[in-house]
Amino acid sequence: MIAKEILQIAMEQSAEDMGCSPEDFLKSQNVIVPFRLGEKARKYLKEPIIANFVSYGNNVVAAVTEDVREVVTEYVGRFEFYHLFETPNLYWLSDRIAGMGYKICFMAEYYLPAAGRGCPVTCEYELRMLKQQDLKPLYLPEWGNALCEDRKHLDVLGVGAYEGEKLVGLAGCSADCERMWQIGVDVLPEYRRRGTASALTYRLAQEIQKRGKVPFYCSAWSNLRSVGNAIRSGLIPAWVEMTVKPGDFVNEMNGETCHTSR
Repeated sequence: MIAKEILQIAMEQSAEDMGCSPEDFLKSQNVIVPFRLGEKARKYLKEPIIANFVSYGNNVVAAVTEDVREVVTEYVGRFEFYHLFETPNLYWLSDRIAGMGYKICFMAEYYLPAAGRGCPVTCEYELRMLKQQDLKPLYLPEWGNALCEDRKHLDVLGVGAYEGEKLVGLAGCSADCERMWQIGVDVLPEYRRRGTASALTYRLAQEIQKRGKVPFYCSAWSNLRSVGNAIRSGLIPAWVEMTVKPGDFVNEMNGETCHTSR
């Protein structure tokens, strides 16, 4: 189980990210609110966000712009809340918002530390703590999950796995929220499947908590290596999200030319 205080902080952050109340995530019925990005929202969230669906396992809270409220209200009332994030039900929503110029965009599962995690996770390589200044020369393609080139100022802490003086794995965390820091991890291909990622993730999560922050981790459901790493590192699923964005934004992410906007 996730410690109550950690879960409460996460729900308070989600509420700040979408404009609802933390208590909304604990209700047995679904909740729909006007979308509002709070002043303390996760720093990487960018508008326009047309709708955001969040579930902590009790219901779905949907924050929406007014033009999709009617469609979303029908959607969340039509299917069980845990089916709102999967096909074939997603096609129902997708078909109806397409005519408005919107598309389903991001979908992810988020992890928090499990209470009472047992023995530390170790690996065969030396682990070294890295401060923000130590990360400056590491903004390279091989560490693209651990560090974010676009938000260097938020990358505040890291743990490196070293074979001699060679960096073979890196976990980094970004101060995306006031009370929650997000973990990302990379391991060089030839050093994978040796427990390195889990050792790095576990150590960094511990260091984050020592600093009075809550570590969180994000993964696609289909990325089984990432899911397995989270679980081995003492993190367990806490909430899921799905975001609707303008179609042009999604097309651009897919590398498609959108003639309608030119």
